Amino acid sequence: MPGSIQIAAPSNVMPNALCTAFSESRDYVELRAQYHDGTAERSQLAQTSRKTFKLAQRLTAARTAALKAFWDNQQGGVVPFLFYNLAEGTYDATGNSTQGRYTVVFRGNWSQTTGLFRTDVPQIELIEVA
Repeated sequence: MPGSIQIAAPSNVMPNALCTAFSESRDYVELRAQYHDGTAERSQLAQTSRKTFKLAQRLTAARTAALKAFWDNQQGGVVPFLFYNLAEGTYDATGNSTQGRYTVVFRGNWSQTTGLFRTDVPQIELIEVA
């Protein structure tokens, strides 16, 4: 049916070792119009904020390989999955616990820089979809 929106159906749970590498931030989506006289007009597009989770750590080779395998399994942001924010709840590998659980997708392209003992993947973040 045209115009209908499907609810995101998560297919997997991000491993616990990878959940600890992300930190939370919030986005309030709004529309802005800047006029030639310097005045601005803003309107809110959503009633609540959207959570995003950015990679906050440099990763070891093993964790980089695990994240890349998980990213490939989720088709680089096409397939939604469950992510546990460990600051809000405990990890549940089955995905049954709702405390701290978010349905997310990857946003950003895979790009990595490897230094001495650690790897940076600066463009990867998770964005809440449901």
